[in-house]
Amino acid sequence: MAKPSISLSSARYLAMSSYCAPLPSPCSVTPAAPAPGKLVTGSAAYRRTGWALFCAGFATFAMLYGVQPLLPLFSAEFGSGAAHASTVLSAGTLSMALMLIPASLLADRLGRKPLMVAALLVGALLTLAATLTQGFGALVWSRAAFGMVLAGLPAVAMAYLSEEVEASSLGKALGLYIAGNALGGMSGRYLAALLADVAGWRLALAVLGGLGLLAAALVWKQLPPSRHFQPARGSLAQLWHNGRRHFADAGLPWLFLSAFLLMGCFVSLYNYLGYRLLQAPFGLSQSQIGLVFLLYVVGIWSSAWAGTLADRLGRRNVLWLMIVVMAAGLLLTLPQQLLLVVGGVALFTFGFFGAHSVASSWVGRRALQARALASACYLTAYYAGSSVMGTLSGVLWESHRWPGVAACLSLLLLAALAIALHLRRLPPLPGT
Repeated sequence: MAKPSISLSSARYLAMSSYCAPLPSPCSVTPAAPAPGKLVTGSAAYRRTGWALFCAGFATFAMLYGVQPLLPLFSAEFGSGAAHASTVLSAGTLSMALMLIPASLLADRLGRKPLMVAALLVGALLTLAATLTQGFGALVWSRAAFGMVLAGLPAVAMAYLSEEVEASSLGKALGLYIAGNALGGMSGRYLAALLADVAGWRLALAVLGGLGLLAAALVWKQLPPSRHFQPARGSLAQLWHNGRRHFADAGLPWLFLSAFLLMGCFVSLYNYLGYRLLQAPFGLSQSQIGLVFLLYVVGIWSSAWAGTLADRLGRRNVLWLMIVVMAAGLLLTLPQQLLLVVGGVALFTFGFFGAHSVASSWVGRRALQARALASACYLTAYYAGSSVMGTLSGVLWESHRWPGVAACLSLLLLAALAIALHLRRLPPLPGT
């Protein structure tokens, strides 16, 4: 497949996507004036910055999502059901979502680089510590702590780049960081599945933790110190005021809810797909199931395509269409034929990334002020959907297997489609 070109709208999507968006300060209103001495393309400091943040993004989301293909192994070792095992992933994503805004506020006071290095280092150590846990509860709590501390990197990476890199060179630097996020999320899943097939889930997590330590060392050594950072003094009162304004908007709350529903569907499908493919009539190995996660490449391409389509036809005319594509893909996963299941997952993945591309960029269009906070609200709902629905749908797997999961996801998609059709009738804001 040819490498897709990344449009501006799809780049915005990827920065807010399932690989977790970096957030500028949610309380900031007026950006700082350009300062001399910023990093520019071609300089040694610029190359070090791009390489360091690429590796940081890769390690962050490899460690976060690498546990997803391991859920059946957790069920087997700890004697837990699928829904219970899914809390290993849900604990990390939910705690990360809840810490995105606090981490942004903390970075406004303490600085960018120290928080990013600390987040990677402690996150890697907690990933390594998880390999020593003997009980399921300890494993879940270690992942919850991991998500809390790791939020420090994606919460401030973009803020660092926007402050330290010249505007004309920012796009390339941001694109490199986003590529690290995407490749880390995909590769972490596949690498963990492959290693677990050979030597078990503990080795898989140990390798991912080792990648985190290497990334922390590289960021500490290679990333230039902040030269243009100025401590911010955003107040909680201002944060509360901006939040109330967003939730009073006619469209933003519905976009937040759509993020909850869409990500809940997406994570649920991949959470329990592994359980299904391990069983008859498929009987795949962990490493073979890991290959399914390479379908994320389809999603990366679809985000660019959907972004371009939305620029031409309008977001209101594309969002509902992508949700219909997701529903079609879900239906294809029902037969007990591997080619149809894989094709359905590919179509579902295509539709999800396209829908998320449109919805996330729509948030930026409707939030005329305090856009960082609007993005944070969207992401909190996004990861909450991943955590809540990703676990609840497991109850249906345990009672009704794949038809039960598919029925649950169909209801979620129906609700998301109703929201998209409602938003389609919403008058655009003046000037947008």
